[in-house]
Order: sequence, then structure tokens, then C-alpha cells
Amino acid sequence: MSLKNQWKKLQARVAAPVEKGLRAIPGVNNRIEAQYDELMGDLEETLKPYRDDFSGYSRLPDQGRGREEVLREMETLADLETERWRDGYVSGAVYHGDGDHIEFLNRIYALNSQSNPLHADVWPSIAKYEAEIVAMTADMLGAGRTPPPPAGSGEEICGTVSSGGTESILLAMKAYRDRARDRQGITQPEMITPVTAHAAFDKAAQYFGIKQVRVPVNADCRAEVTAVERAITRNTVVIVGSAPCFPHGAIDPIAEMSALALERGIGFHTDACLGGFLLPWAAELGYDVPPFDFRLPGVTSMSADTHKYGYAAKGTSVVLYRGLELRRYQYFTVTDWPGGLYFSPTFAGSRPGALSAACWGAMVSMGREGYLSAARQVLEAAATIREGIAAIPDLRLMGHSLFVHAFASDTLDIYRVMDEMSRRHWSLNGLHNPACVHVCVTLRHAQPGVAERFVADLRESVEAVRSQPASEGGMAPIYGMAATLPFRGVVSDILKRYIDILYKV
Repeated sequence: MSLKNQWKKLQARVAAPVEKGLRAIPGVNNRIEAQYDELMGDLEETLKPYRDDFSGYSRLPDQGRGREEVLREMETLADLETERWRDGYVSGAVYHGDGDHIEFLNRIYALNSQSNPLHADVWPSIAKYEAEIVAMTADMLGAGRTPPPPAGSGEEICGTVSSGGTESILLAMKAYRDRARDRQGITQPEMITPVTAHAAFDKAAQYFGIKQVRVPVNADCRAEVTAVERAITRNTVVIVGSAPCFPHGAIDPIAEMSALALERGIGFHTDACLGGFLLPWAAELGYDVPPFDFRLPGVTSMSADTHKYGYAAKGTSVVLYRGLELRRYQYFTVTDWPGGLYFSPTFAGSRPGALSAACWGAMVSMGREGYLSAARQVLEAAATIREGIAAIPDLRLMGHSLFVHAFASDTLDIYRVMDEMSRRHWSLNGLHNPACVHVCVTLRHAQPGVAERFVADLRESVEAVRSQPASEGGMAPIYGMAATLPFRGVVSDILKRYIDILYKV
């Protein structure tokens, strides 16, 4: 571990008790709370824009409103919010967005709105859809390009449909924890993740009592293989790599990392939530995509989001496993409940079968040619944006990515650049450690002129920051605080208060 990383860990250990002691002093705590209130007041104006223009309910209305009236209000709200994502102003979030495609998925949802996979005997069609979603995804991610396992061996690539990438990751980490406890007696499990791995792995560590061992990334934003090797202990149950990582769009050295896992008899999870439905087609189109899927023998599980570049409606993902045995550690069963025999494959009991039906409809209607065409459009738009960013003075690109472009600045406050882009209607993702901003390119950016508009607005935003004094408000102060404060609890408190505002009527 480098001296820099050792120093950061020491700071974190020292800061927590110091912060706790300071918060115990009433005068100090009152000042902190006053700062919170001021900051949250500014944010509330942004997060609750409809408060003065539309009815709000903190209790049920005495008389129900007419359905047509309700629909008109919801249509008005939808119209107010559609323009930004429809016209390509949003990073990620909406990956397809074409009107005909949306209408097609909506019709499927309406047909299946009452279905529930928990009752497979009543809706066997949903079981058909989910089984085929898993099989098609597995085939795309290497199962169709590796020698089939012997019949009856139980080593086939299998999986389940989940509610999204976070649930796919949580399910996989639970499966590794439970398998290690059952087969190896490991009661203090550890997972090794690059610092750029998705926050869902932090969530899994907290929820399931798994120690998360973070390893650094190199100048290309890819995990350091030597650091991974040094981090392995007898309690390591899984190693994680991203294809690509959310912050910078870099693909970790999955081949080398999974080879280490295979050699040590440890599980390896490729988080392809973001790239699983784009990278295979990018490789087929001739782009340089390093191996990351089940063609690598050390890869034992994967997550891939159908509701991103799979172009399904929001609320579905796939988690895949090498072998039926590992998948079974994901399941939940109860055999002695008075309510009967109970089992579910994922965390939820009842689930909206309509989302799985819409996912199946999206996949079979797109087909291989549809995904290839979409990938070509996304990657061409992404290349235009990347070249445009590289040509702007005061900006530098982070690592290398085909479709997620993170950029930083050594001379300007990059968060002020993000705020300037917000004033031009763009919704980008602010990142830190190190401070940068990224744009995740989708089909919305592949519309005529959108990529060029992004570059032009970014150039204007950089010039505005370079020539104008800082203004109040925006996200720059919050990200700046998060990047510089030694007390992580203060930043965590701000985030929790942000969520409080979301649930405030």
C-alpha cells in the first residue's frame, strides 16, 4: 500500500472519534445544525419545484378525485419533465427514450399489470419470460461462446431476474457469503473491490456483514492487480471487477484478476451492470474490448442491467452464476412457517411481472441487429463527445472509456463547470476522489446535433468559469465540502438530510 493510501486510512480512523467528540459539544453541534438548515433550505427550493403550483396531500382526500382529473395533472407533470431527457440533456438515466419504443413497452406493461411472479401457477407466462431473459443474457455474456458443460453437471451459466443492478450485486454477494460459511466455515467473510466499484458493494458489505477490502486504481482508473493479490486472505470469498466502472468508464483487468481468483479457489464477480448490454456489441463492431465475461474461466458471476443498454423499462436486471449450486445460495426458503412452504429467488416476495414481460419484449423486439445498430450509434456519439472534451483547454479526460467520459481540471473548479452546464439544462454526474464530472452517453445523445451541442455548451461553460467570479448555490459547494472535509460523518449527515427532503410533502 502506498504512503498516500496509508495516510488517508490513518486520517479516516482519527477523524471519526474526533468528529464524535466535537458533535458532543452543544455549541459546536448547534453551529453545525444551523449550517445544515441553511444548506438544506437552498436545496429544498430545487427539489420541490411543484409545491406552489400543484395540490399536495399529507392525508387522504375526503372524496376521491376524478380519474380524468388525476390523469391530466400527471400528464402535465410528465410534460414538464420530459423535455430534458427526451432532448438528450441527461447523463445516463434514459437509455432509449424513443416514443415508439416507450409506447410498445407501455402496452406490454398494461397487458401484464396484474401479474406476480410469486404466483407462478397463476402466471406461468412470467416464468417463461424470466427464464428466457436469463438465457439470452447468459448467451450474450459468454455462455454461448464456451464449451457446454457435461449434461447433468449443474455447471451451466444460470441466473435470475432482479429489480436492478443494486439488487443483482447484493444477491451475488449474499450468495458468496453463504456459500463460504456453508462450505468453508468462514464466519468473517471479506470481499476485495477496487475503490471505483459501485456503491452497491458498500451496501452489500453493510447489509451482510462482509468486510470490504478496497484496492487502489492506477492512472488509467483500472484496478491494480498487484494490490488485489496482496489483499487476498483466507477469509476472501469474492473478488470484484467492473466492466466498466461507473465513475470513469474504465474496464478493470478482469482477465488477470479472475485468474488470481481461479488460482486461489475464490469467487470472482464481474459487475457489468453498466456495460453488459453494450460491450459485447462494441466488440462485435471492432472496438477494443478486453475480455470480461464467462469466456474467462475464473469469472463465476456477473451482473448486467437490462434497464440500461438492454432498453427495458426501469426495474429489471440480471444476475448470472457459473453453476446451479452457487445460484441456490441466493435463494430464500422457509419450511416451517404456518403460512405454508415459502420461497423466493430474490429479496422481494411479490414482484411486478409486467416489468419482466416488458424486458422480454424489449430484448426480443431489438434482436441482435437492433442491439448492434444501437451500439454503433451510441459509440459514434460518444467518440464525438470525447474528442470535443479533449480539445477544450483546462479540461483533461480521466482514463479511457468507450461511452462514459469523465473529465477533470487542474486549473478550474470542475464543480462550477458542472453548475454552468446545469444552467444550460444539462444534468451531469459529479464525482470526487478525485474531483471530476462525467457524462454517460446513451441513444438520447445519438440524436442529430446533440453531441455537438454538448461540446459547444461545455466549451461555453468552461469559458464562463474561467472569466466569471463564483456564484452562490448549485452543487459546487456541496461537492467541494465532500472533497475537503476530513469528517465523513458530516457529509453523510448532509446526504441523509437530502433524502429527508425528498420525502417531505
